[in-house]
Amino acid sequence: MQLLEDIDDAARDLIAKATWAPAWVISLIVLAASLLPALVAHRIIFRLISRFVEQRDLFWRSLVQRTEGPARLGFVMLALSIGASLAPLTRQQAGLMRHVLAICFICLMGWVALTALHIWTTVYLRRFKLDSEDNLLARKHTTQSRILQRVAATMIIILTASAVLMTFPGVRQYGVSLLASAGAAGIVLGLALQPVLKNLISGVQLAVTQPIRLEDAVIVEGEWGNVEEITSTYVVVRLWDWRRMVLPLSYFIEKPFQNWTRESASLIGTVMLYVDYSAPVAEMRAHFEEVVRASRLWDRQVVNMQVTDFKPEVMEVRMLASAGTAGRTFDLRCEIREKMIAWLQGQHPGALPRQRAQIAQLPQDAAWADPA
Repeated sequence: MQLLEDIDDAARDLIAKATWAPAWVISLIVLAASLLPALVAHRIIFRLISRFVEQRDLFWRSLVQRTEGPARLGFVMLALSIGASLAPLTRQQAGLMRHVLAICFICLMGWVALTALHIWTTVYLRRFKLDSEDNLLARKHTTQSRILQRVAATMIIILTASAVLMTFPGVRQYGVSLLASAGAAGIVLGLALQPVLKNLISGVQLAVTQPIRLEDAVIVEGEWGNVEEITSTYVVVRLWDWRRMVLPLSYFIEKPFQNWTRESASLIGTVMLYVDYSAPVAEMRAHFEEVVRASRLWDRQVVNMQVTDFKPEVMEVRMLASAGTAGRTFDLRCEIREKMIAWLQGQHPGALPRQRAQIAQLPQDAAWADPA
């Protein structure tokens, strides 16, 4: 402690003897001389830390990378505060420096809060794997965490920006008078922010109720796809042909849609066949079960075939088979169609749909009959 006081006294004596330049030049030199050691020390420390975590997993490397920026700002603030206490600043210059440091401190707190939020979300989600076979629980927690993270990040940014603006007396006075008036300006502001607030509230509702999750198979606007990304304002659905459909968050609160993986990733696929009345149903059922049991896509849960309807010229046969995911279910349905129709063509071609026509024998004495 005594050593620091001696260094401080020596620095003040040296600055007081520097009469060869104006005070503002001396102040700039002192501030620059304070910043340089701080930036060098920050660079050396984080280079050592980076080498230390170089062989560790991605989380630790990402942690060091995420905290490097806030730490640099903290070093700069510390250096500027020390330099400002030593520099021969006027009262106005000292007030400006205090204001700058106050803004830097508010920004640093917001930055630290965002970094802590990201680290907490990353640590929490490390327990869940989206690439697992049964990823329902992982998708649930990932979706909830990501939405709440974006909502919290938005609130942190708004609060940080508000705190910075409130350090300016003119803005603070305007804000207080605006809140006190609560008149037409407040109504106009509320109407202007209605879409933003609507999506923000919808994001909280989605995180709590979770009608959709990441990688859910959904049908929206007549299109089938998977939920690829959920942001604080919109949802990106990856369609089956790699197109992307972008929808506002409020869409999934206000409009009906189909979610094929709401409670489970498994689905029952349906295949409809229309065959002639002479088709051998028992043999079809046996071959259908053989096809499904031999398929690697079947999840060993549901396999069933029934005659579900009679049409004027054909009978309707419904075949059911389950699979672990929506994609596997679609592929299983296609496989059943291909193999069943190939079997019918090869073994029972007469079972395929056909048109029947009956021509009655013409009377012998018909005037318009063709004579033999």
